[in-house]
This record gives sequence, C-alpha cells and structure tokens, in this order.
Amino acid sequence: RARYLPARNLSGFAAVSPRRQRLPKKQRALEVLARLKRLYPDATCSLDYETPVQLLVATILSAQCTDERVNLVTPALFARFPDARAMAEADLSELETLVRSTGFYRNKAKNIQGACRKIVTDFGGEVPQTMAELTSLPGAARKTANVVLAHAFGINAGVTVDTHVKRLTNRLGFTKHSDPKKIEQDLMKLIPQPDWENWSIRLIYHGRAVCNARKPACDRCELADLCAAAKLSPPSEAIAEQSGTPIA
Repeated sequence: RARYLPARNLSGFAAVSPRRQRLPKKQRALEVLARLKRLYPDATCSLDYETPVQLLVATILSAQCTDERVNLVTPALFARFPDARAMAEADLSELETLVRSTGFYRNKAKNIQGACRKIVTDFGGEVPQTMAELTSLPGAARKTANVVLAHAFGINAGVTVDTHVKRLTNRLGFTKHSDPKKIEQDLMKLIPQPDWENWSIRLIYHGRAVCNARKPACDRCELADLCAAAKLSPPSEAIAEQSGTPIA
C-alpha cells in the first residue's frame, strides 16, 4: 500500500504542494476519499445488529455514546425484545433498565418504544425505506435515517454526519458550518452519491484512529498534505538550523 507522508515546514504546518493547493475542492475531496478507501478497505458500520429494526435501535442508542458501549448493551436488549412489536409492547421501565448505561436512557427508551410502535401501526412492523418515513419516527433524525438506509437497505439517501464527520470535514476545509444539515448539503455536492456512506464511515474510522478531537496525530496522518488544519512538529534538524544549535 502506498503511503502519503506529508512534508513539513518550519512553521509546523503540513507543507502542501503548489499543485495540491490549486486543486478544486471537489477534486481534493475525491482524493481524500480515494486515500480513505485504501486506508480502511474493510470499514463498515461498527454497531452489531441482525435486522433493520435492531440497527435503528442501536443507532438511536449511539447518540452521545460509543458504539462499543452500545454493543455491550444490545445483546441482552435484543434477546429480550427481538423485534419492533416486542419493543412496542415492552414495559418501559424494563426498557430503561436495559439501556441505562448508554446515557440519557429515559429519553432513548421512550424514543425506541415510540419508533417501534409507529413501525407496527403505520408500517406493518417493517422499518420503512425512505428518508421521509424514517425521520417521522421518534428519535430518528437524518443521521439515524442515513445509517439505517445505507447499512440495512443499501440506499445512499444522504451523508451521515456524526461528531467525527463534522470535525474532520471542518478541519479538511470542506465546510465552514457546524449545523449537521448544512454540512451534509456541502458534502453531497462534493462526493458522488454511491460513495456518500463510504465517505462517512471511513472518515469515522480515521477520526477514531488518527484525527481525534483533542490531539490529532497530524504527523502520521496520510491526509495531512490535503488538510488546511494539519499541524506538524518541526523536525529536529530544522529547529537546530533555525536556532544555530548543533544536533547531538
């Protein structure tokens, strides 16, 4: 696999070649996507599920919670309530107990039960397959709907924008917005529709592995030469040359 090691300059910023600086935003986005595909060829949804309704429930639980934590909770939850009808008829206090460790458990349990009741009454017990119908369910905004449509049904209706995608697309310079809906609209103009979920899921992997919130590892990031926000520590030789101090 080819590695893209960014050059470094004395300011500490990743040195972007003049050719890459002149790349149109869309072309730069496509290059980022190509590299992400090489870096994370097997990237897929990190949530464990067997059916569309289980993916819907797991995605609702993932709000303000890690996928790892959700995957610890859902085996017992799905064993007790395996489908929409079972969750719709569940005792709410028992549902709350089962999802408590994911945080905001009262609201999540209420939304899960409300969504499952609507699935049973309005959609014959099957998770709907359109953005409008999915976002009519309690607790299911566009992020949740995009995840379910892409991974349960293979439908790219939009770009999933979670905290990682929001952070990285701002750092990369592909959006200036903080509102997820506006970020999604910006990205849908840059990325071909068949790759909308490929973009999101691989950026999420990169956000976890390299470009984290507090201390991004720009010095080992293979996107750094395409990233407006990339900062790198100056090499020791450059520091010595700048200060006149010999290297030991």
